[in-house]
Amino acid sequence: MTTRDVVNLGTLLRGKEHDHGGLGTILAHRLFARAEGGAGAEFIDLAVLPPGTSIGRHRHALDRETYVVLSGSGLMYRDGATFRVGAGDVVVNRPYGEHGLVNDSAAELWLLVFEEELRDHPAV
Repeated sequence: MTTRDVVNLGTLLRGKEHDHGGLGTILAHRLFARAEGGAGAEFIDLAVLPPGTSIGRHRHALDRETYVVLSGSGLMYRDGATFRVGAGDVVVNRPYGEHGLVNDSAAELWLLVFEEELRDHPAV
C-alpha cells in the first residue's frame, strides 16, 4: 500500500455556496456518479454543513433522495414538517417532495446523500 491508496476527505471537499438557495457555504464531494445507462444510485455525495449553513428547501422530480446523518445534528424540513435529526438518522425524501436541512448546532453536520432515479418504476 502506498500513500496514493489513501485519500483524505479534506483534500476532496469543495465549497458550495448557497446550495439550493441555502445559507452560507457547505462543503461537498461527489463520491459516485452513475454512468449513463448504468445500474444503481444516480449519485452519492458527502456533504458537510458548518454551523449556521443549510441546504435550502427544494424539490426533485421522480427521484428519491436519501439523507444519512453521519455526525452532528440539525433541523430537517420535509413536506411541511420540521423535525430534529442527528447522527444515525436516515431521512427519505419522496419524489416531488420538498425538503431542506439547516445546521443550527455549534458543530459540523456530516451527511451522506444519495439519489435514486425512479423513472423506470411506475409504482412509486
